[in-house]
Amino acid sequence: MQVHTLRLPWSTPTSMLRFIPRFSPTRNNSPFPLSSSSSSSKIVMTASTETSKPKPWLLVGLGNPGSVYRGTRHNVGFEMVDAVAEAEGISVNSVRFKALFGKGRIGDVPIILAKPQTFMNASGESVGSIISYYDIPLNQVLLIFDDLDLPFAKLRLLPKGGHGGHNGMRSVINHLKGARDFPRLRIGIGRPPGKMDSANFVLRPFNKKEREELDFTFQNGAEAVRVLVLEGFNKSATLVNSAKSSKLLNR
Repeated sequence: MQVHTLRLPWSTPTSMLRFIPRFSPTRNNSPFPLSSSSSSSKIVMTASTETSKPKPWLLVGLGNPGSVYRGTRHNVGFEMVDAVAEAEGISVNSVRFKALFGKGRIGDVPIILAKPQTFMNASGESVGSIISYYDIPLNQVLLIFDDLDLPFAKLRLLPKGGHGGHNGMRSVINHLKGARDFPRLRIGIGRPPGKMDSANFVLRPFNKKEREELDFTFQNGAEAVRVLVLEGFNKSATLVNSAKSSKLLNR
């Protein structure tokens, strides 16, 4: 090994002089041999792997803000998000992107929960801005909303589709420039009795019996969301859309 003397100031005692090995910047000074690929490329690859982060899931419940609408049929999307937040220990109290907003995890998967505060017909303003800001792929955006065409308290998970006459969904699709390829969880609120207008029916609260049944639906929905995020759409959809879904989810 080549050595050279480290020159120190004239006042340094000679007993402190040491000899140090000459290291070459191009030589492998490590006791471990380098592979044939360059070490610099390995460093770049490692850095990019460490800095890349998985995109979050965005779970959005649609509804109307304010105490007047709390607990009404049109706001079951909000209540489902609340059920997920409670089950997963996520706070949804901050206000961002015109929504009540919270961030957390389901397992190791990052999650964003949002309840737009724009009123139902302008929900897309909030949803579109969140998707754009976090660059979330549409297959990781779940919209949760009420559905007049589903029997009361029933759930239906679909991979894509239109707005089905729902003004909140219409607004979201419009703000996504017509894109419809995102999953949605529909919550059945039943049909209005007699000749009651649908617009009035969706703003009605639930009676005691309906509320008890709906609470089970929210528990089932929160579990379905967990399966969706951790195990994929197909497994969650099979569980939710099965005729025996309620029994399976409540085991």
